[in-house]
Amino acid sequence: MPSRARGYRVPVPAQPLVVVLDHGADDHGPLAQALTTAGARVEVTADKRTALVADGLVIAGRARAADVMPALRRLGADQVVDRRLAGGRAVLAIGVGMHVMFTDVVEDGAVTEGLGEWAGVVDSVGTPPGEVAVQAPSRSALFDGLDGARFHLPDARAPRTFPLLDDWPADTRLVVPVVIWPSGDERFVVAVENGPLVALAVHPESSGEAGATVLARWVSSLSPLAPSTSPE
Repeated sequence: MPSRARGYRVPVPAQPLVVVLDHGADDHGPLAQALTTAGARVEVTADKRTALVADGLVIAGRARAADVMPALRRLGADQVVDRRLAGGRAVLAIGVGMHVMFTDVVEDGAVTEGLGEWAGVVDSVGTPPGEVAVQAPSRSALFDGLDGARFHLPDARAPRTFPLLDDWPADTRLVVPVVIWPSGDERFVVAVENGPLVALAVHPESSGEAGATVLARWVSSLSPLAPSTSPE
């Protein structure tokens, strides 16, 4: 009988490493669990280098932008986001993470300067906090087929317009950003898919099956840097 090789390590499918940036103002446990369920290896950390090299970076939370922005700058998150996007590497911004991707965030009349990845002002919208149904265009990678699905919107704060679309040149070969709007009369930005930068005003980790679908689609779009292996 042939002898069995000892110490052979069997390759197993690689899971993408997703870093949820720990800015200190939120409990990221539920989001980390939802991302794990979606198929990611998840690390919640404030380490700048880990955030830079991860397959996907998530900046999220329900705290005020006025409390989160100083922490992000202190951690060097502004530099990390810029470097990742310049290299075409995925960043997912959720809740306050989406807010700070814009130029300014207005809270109780005070203005907090955001990271400015997109032009636009985030302010209160007419829709009360709770749930919002979405209009899902077919060219959306994350929301296709979810037209009318309801998502959790704990903070009714978002840009009412997406100025980048107004200035988009007609003769460019660049892919036009996909903007998700509510299905009701109130018009504000629910989500944006703009190449490696994806942002959600809604919170998928508390949005049931529809939210789980969005997270699973985002995680499946990531390319792990290296395959993992099983123990000897």
